[in-house]
Amino acid sequence: MELLELRFAGVEHWMDKIDMFNGIIISFAFIGIAYDFFSKKQRGYKETGANILIGIGNLILGATIFSILFLVTLYMAEQVAFWEIPVNGYTWILAILVADLSYYWMHRIEHKVRVLWAFHSVHHSSQEFDLTTGLRLAWFEGLIEWIFFVPMILIGFDMVQAIVSILVVIAYQTWIHTENIGKLGFLDHIFNTPSVHRVHHGSNPQYIDKNFGGILMLWDKLFGTYQKEEEKVIYGLMQNIETKNPISINFYEWKAMFKEMGKADTFADKIRFMLKPPGWKES
Repeated sequence: MELLELRFAGVEHWMDKIDMFNGIIISFAFIGIAYDFFSKKQRGYKETGANILIGIGNLILGATIFSILFLVTLYMAEQVAFWEIPVNGYTWILAILVADLSYYWMHRIEHKVRVLWAFHSVHHSSQEFDLTTGLRLAWFEGLIEWIFFVPMILIGFDMVQAIVSILVVIAYQTWIHTENIGKLGFLDHIFNTPSVHRVHHGSNPQYIDKNFGGILMLWDKLFGTYQKEEEKVIYGLMQNIETKNPISINFYEWKAMFKEMGKADTFADKIRFMLKPPGWKES
């Protein structure tokens, strides 16, 4: 228990630094809201409010239940790791690269497995796109996301180094939810930029299931999921949810999935509705 507390203290030290960065981005989000209000720019304030309330819910859950779950499970995995990778400058770079690759596959699978999409669709359900959209993350997604980072621990990365690397990948993405930054030329082919991420949030046919990378577009280039921004992005889902209620937003896709499972003719089809991609029956 004492060793676990020491590991938690190590993570907490780095989280404080990352939280400072996130705080700056959130400040810019509120500045953007104020600017739109005083310049009378059209904005869906109910949508913005829903994003903020969902973000507050995540902050509460992430600081309590899910952080403990994440820490304990990765600590347990560390006890049975196959190797031990030393912590130094080179392995910090490697750890962030591996965390980014792990994030890519987690993100891609969340789009392709309906029960995981039920969590992740919350983030894509907004028909607007600004810095507050980055706060719109499913309340219970943290229950399953830790699974995708266990391999990092098993191959020998230090638990603190792995968790911090994962947090870096996630924190990086707070600034890319914006229409106020245009295309960035060659950078759009290397990094996850606002232009690249606008595509990811698009419901345009050519934008569906593209640009899954957290920091780098390297993985999308390697695995054939890269798409540059071309036509104007239409945000939201293929079938949008017309609600601004944070609770309804979090459980809408679950309700739809269970409804389809209930209508399935066979038990096998009920399972397929959970494990196949969204829209499986229509494809």
